[in-house]
Amino acid sequence: MVHSILNATAAEALAIAIRKRVRGEVRFDFRSRALYAADAADYQQMPIGVVIPRDVNDVVETVAACRKHDTPIATHGGGTRLAVPWRNSVVIIDMSKYLRGVLAIDPSRQRAVVEPGCALDSLRSKAEEHHLTFGPDPSNHAHCTLGGMIGSNACGLHSVMAGHTADNVHRLDILTYDGLRMTVGPTSEEDLEAIIRGGGRRGEIYAGLKALRDKYADTIRARFPKIPRRLSGYAIDQLLPENGFNLARALVGTEETCVIVLHAELRLVPSPPVRTLLVLGYPDIFRAADHIAELMAFKPIGLEGIDDSLVRSMKAKQMRLEELQLLPAGRGWLILEFGGETREESAGRARQLMDELRCKPGAPSMKLLDDPRDEARIRKFREAGLTATTHGAGLRMVRPIWEDAAVHPQDVGPYLREYRALLDKYGYRCSLYGHFGEGCIHYRIDFIAHERIRHWRAFVDEKTDLVVRYNGSLSTEQADEPAQADLLPKLYGDALVQAFREFKAIWDPQNRMNPGRMMDSFSYARPSNLRRAM
Repeated sequence: MVHSILNATAAEALAIAIRKRVRGEVRFDFRSRALYAADAADYQQMPIGVVIPRDVNDVVETVAACRKHDTPIATHGGGTRLAVPWRNSVVIIDMSKYLRGVLAIDPSRQRAVVEPGCALDSLRSKAEEHHLTFGPDPSNHAHCTLGGMIGSNACGLHSVMAGHTADNVHRLDILTYDGLRMTVGPTSEEDLEAIIRGGGRRGEIYAGLKALRDKYADTIRARFPKIPRRLSGYAIDQLLPENGFNLARALVGTEETCVIVLHAELRLVPSPPVRTLLVLGYPDIFRAADHIAELMAFKPIGLEGIDDSLVRSMKAKQMRLEELQLLPAGRGWLILEFGGETREESAGRARQLMDELRCKPGAPSMKLLDDPRDEARIRKFREAGLTATTHGAGLRMVRPIWEDAAVHPQDVGPYLREYRALLDKYGYRCSLYGHFGEGCIHYRIDFIAHERIRHWRAFVDEKTDLVVRYNGSLSTEQADEPAQADLLPKLYGDALVQAFREFKAIWDPQNRMNPGRMMDSFSYARPSNLRRAM
């Protein structure tokens, strides 16, 4: 575990300074720091201390105190992320206890304003009163916070219907480490020039981002993967004129390495009142994946995939046995969800697809779930995938590494065949499941023996080459796993990796916002920072 850069005396002086400024909780004791040393990730690092603000002013004052003491900061949401070794040498600001409100919902504009600690299901519950929803819905929707989702650009089952988090962020109220508070969103070229002429720190940021855009625009257009899901690096493509110089969306997925989000104005979408699930069984997950493009033509609002390895894990752990009985015959399954205003409409779309499939050779086995109780069971079954793969049997160690690399949906079948061959080459095993409708696959790899662990780096290099060959992304739903930071040049090239560094420096020139994340985190991936020794 990496220790704090502040000695005990300096840390206590910082704690006293913060307590004088805020109404919230200031916790610099060992137990509190240990509790925040890790989330769901494999990495653990002891923070300097924890501040739990009661309001936005507490956040502003905490940052001011840390700035005076030249101390780095990071924010905390629901504690559900899988790839966030952010803890070392920072003061953590935990938004999830008090800053958790839904401040406004405007049904006519389909907008909501939330605080960063607001749990996703809290927003969805209030939005459903107006027959609306927030589209991205990861499996930890009951606990994850909107601030965390903005930090990681979270997706979910219904991203095929509504897009990922960035697609649903309209404006952000943000705070920089140097104390500037402003609202950002899409910016016309006229407004951009006016802001730059206005000068000050705000004008300086906009001028720097405009210069960065103009310098790298052609490279961005040429090198960014053209796939539904991409998170690796920073979203500097949102600075392009064709994307409206959208600073709010450019900041989504930055893992708080640039700014702190104080409030978010979000887009809501109509929520289909009736849902119907259709489960298709195939001889294996690869042949199931071959049919994604064909199935997406029928416009499901969700399309998930699971393989037989995941099912075996559940059976071995006596998990979800009742739900497993609902699966049709096969060793690889696709779960499609259709929405409509009535049961006849949603089920009708599913039956239309079934009729089409029956007319083709090699039709999959099919099961249409009309009973809402069965539909709920299948949803719970899919959401249990993370739990089922968290701990391997016997002495196996299971890691959320390469948790969500992605390719274009039309390439998932051949890509997964090559990936399986690569796993076999190195003696690794994993379940394959996830958001197949968008080409995002979850992998939790079983490290079976120490001699195979030693070959991990070679495997990572080959896996990166495979993803790049398919024009995919190393990360699509969680931030880049720390050992992947030095792999970004393979994906983007050296020029764009330099552009990412310049992007962060424009927002955070002192490198005090969540340092060691995103671009320079490889040193944080050493075994001493793992929760369980590899």
